Amino acid sequence: MNLPDTLRVVVLVPCYNEETAIPLVIRDFQAALPDYPIYVYDNNSSDRTAEVARAAGAIVRTESMQGKGHVIRRMFADIEADFYILVDGDATYEAAAAPRLLECAYQGGFDMVNGARVTDREAAYRRGHVLGNRVLTGLVTSVFGRRLSDMLSGYRVFSRRFVKSFPALSAGFETETELTVHALELAMPISEVPTTYIERPAGSFSKLRTYHDGFRILTTIVNLVKQERPLLFFTILCVLFFLAGALLGIPVVLEFLRTGLVPRLPTAVLATGLIMLSALSAACGLILDTVALGRREMKRMAYLNYPAPPRA
Repeated sequence: MNLPDTLRVVVLVPCYNEETAIPLVIRDFQAALPDYPIYVYDNNSSDRTAEVARAAGAIVRTESMQGKGHVIRRMFADIEADFYILVDGDATYEAAAAPRLLECAYQGGFDMVNGARVTDREAAYRRGHVLGNRVLTGLVTSVFGRRLSDMLSGYRVFSRRFVKSFPALSAGFETETELTVHALELAMPISEVPTTYIERPAGSFSKLRTYHDGFRILTTIVNLVKQERPLLFFTILCVLFFLAGALLGIPVVLEFLRTGLVPRLPTAVLATGLIMLSALSAACGLILDTVALGRREMKRMAYLNYPAPPRA
């Protein structure tokens, strides 16, 4: 790995009840990146996570607001570096790949390098999780750009200008979606490197609630589309309201043209209301699209306030 000695790199590990796994994570990243500090942020663990992390040689800090999103917000606000390596504290990600990810970011001048998970172990990456990840990644990339294959990876390298311009509004596991959309929305230079993914060590348990957290991620995607692509969001609503109104209203109109009577007045009123909602949705989409463009320009200017990442 040909990196200058002046390059400031940190490893960031958000943790909640990872007493069993965190010593392995610290040991492996110390072996892979011996020259760089490892920060472990403990998020109200009820076990000895903070104690064993400190004993293993990490710099331990705490975040009292519960949720991975809150931890990442605090990490990004507190720490200054040129590159930030973010990894989950569950010992499932390949520490030996960290130099590859870091060198990719440095050589290419990328603001984000995503560690795309690759595994043949079903215990590590269950089929339901694989399918859910593909569906959610497909939804996001179809709207914001097809530049990543694993949106929910917890293993990434970020530049300083990414970290310091990231709004960090999410509270929980949906923060990975927010990280991805931030990069895609601002058309940042990003890349992806395949990394090995393994099962958790014995005695360690996942905090991911498949359906609950999956629904929260889906809700986050819908909200991000509404905020960042309001014309698309409200156009979809416009079309749905119009189709429903037309389906109900066309028979009423045809009956009126044939007989001069409106025998189903409630249906006619409902159809009229749906068509009006369709028109209002179209107007909202047009207005909010202008607002979103202004917000995007402001975020782009904030992003450009920071220097480009160091590169070869």
